[in-house]
Amino acid sequence: MARHTVILGMSGGVDSSVAASLLVAQGYDVRGVTLQVWEHEDETVATSKRWQERGCCKVGLAKFVAKKLGIPHEVIDTRERFRRSVIDDFVGGYVNGITPNPCVRCNERVKLRTLVELAREREADYVATGHYARILRENGRWTFHRALDAKKDQSYFLYRIDPAWLPRTLFPLGEMQKADVWQEAETLGLPVDELKESQEICFVSHGDYRTFLEQEAPQAHRPGPFTDGEGRVLGEHEGIAFYTPGQRRGLGVATGQRLYVQRVEPQTNVVVLGPDESLYSEACEVSNLHAVDPDRLNGRREVEVKVRYATPASTASIDPLGEGTLLIRFHQPQRALTPGQSAVFYDGSRVLGGGIISPVRPI
Repeated sequence: MARHTVILGMSGGVDSSVAASLLVAQGYDVRGVTLQVWEHEDETVATSKRWQERGCCKVGLAKFVAKKLGIPHEVIDTRERFRRSVIDDFVGGYVNGITPNPCVRCNERVKLRTLVELAREREADYVATGHYARILRENGRWTFHRALDAKKDQSYFLYRIDPAWLPRTLFPLGEMQKADVWQEAETLGLPVDELKESQEICFVSHGDYRTFLEQEAPQAHRPGPFTDGEGRVLGEHEGIAFYTPGQRRGLGVATGQRLYVQRVEPQTNVVVLGPDESLYSEACEVSNLHAVDPDRLNGRREVEVKVRYATPASTASIDPLGEGTLLIRFHQPQRALTPGQSAVFYDGSRVLGGGIISPVRPI
């Protein structure tokens, strides 16, 4: 009997490497694929850089792991799609006064989509990645869930997954704890000192997105006024692209109290500052809605909402407004809701969907 074929995305990190090992052990015919979304590594050039410092995808490590496991591996150049679908969205968002989340867009438009397309072309049975998330079959339906390891759960970044992809998508690490993944990597004899996790945006060196924006969009440097909530001018900013709600560092404004970015106004090129207590909002609208579970987003209901990856979910009610938008009313006011970021809705561990935060309604 033929084994089921899996197209596995391999970044060269510990998670996708362990996912490959688990799938091989489970008897799948695994085909490793590294999607090259940014600069290529030049393996012919001597370098003192360790693999994890050479860009977003460590091709050399992915090849090493594939060889060790005895599975085929190839590199697919997706730089043009990544540029069009992620970089342009990232730069355009900041220039227009919003704070996009490139990881959400990359998973939706590049990584998962490309793997699914490859699987269709090659008649593979499944696609897989090393993400921490789960897909379950409940009462005859495929549903999308948080990972068991709450600290590593990546469902927030994957909420725009196409529901049609669920039956043929595997997340081997969804039931595991991160500590067990590291143990598995050591057991495999993988170079765990090399398999570090990046905490940065893959295409932004050293976390300095402002320098990246200046290089990609010189027009982003467009000075204008800092004002308070009453419209009084407090100083001059460098350009709305360099400021995001909740930011305090780098303002260069001295008024005798701590000031934070409240919002940016692209129409007037104004950055509004205010005290911390003014950052809290009890409601916001969400647009560009994506439903993983459409039946549970077609009316008013109580949900848990994550408005950023690193903060806990909060309880709220959601009300559809039509045309792919809805209103969120939080049970407790939320700090620094940020236009351009994602709000993701949960029912327990189940992911219902989410959308992009629009300008907030302050208290």
